[in-house]
Amino acid sequence: MNITRKTKILIAGLAVAGLAVTGVSVAAAGGGDDSEGPITGSNLDQASAAALEATGEGEVTDTEVGDEESYYEVEVTLDDGSEVDVQLDQDFTVVGQEAEGADEDEGADED
Repeated sequence: MNITRKTKILIAGLAVAGLAVTGVSVAAAGGGDDSEGPITGSNLDQASAAALEATGEGEVTDTEVGDEESYYEVEVTLDDGSEVDVQLDQDFTVVGQEAEGADEDEGADED
């Protein structure tokens, strides 16, 4: 039983490492404009700190470089379980945030 658990942990770790390397490769190849991948290194630390400061609570659960809405996107899961996407520019300045699953057109058809 311990071998199976250790094997699963090893496989998960290798998968995460592979995704991180792929994300860096994609970001380097695309010049940061149209590439999408996780934020890594010191940029991850800065983006996480900015997003958590903006939300005032929570835990960073996902990140993305080259998001269609901003340079960086950080998903924060709040203490109540809800999620907020925090949009950051290249200087880690918050340029927007949106509750996950919020419909931008919500209420537009209601009169």
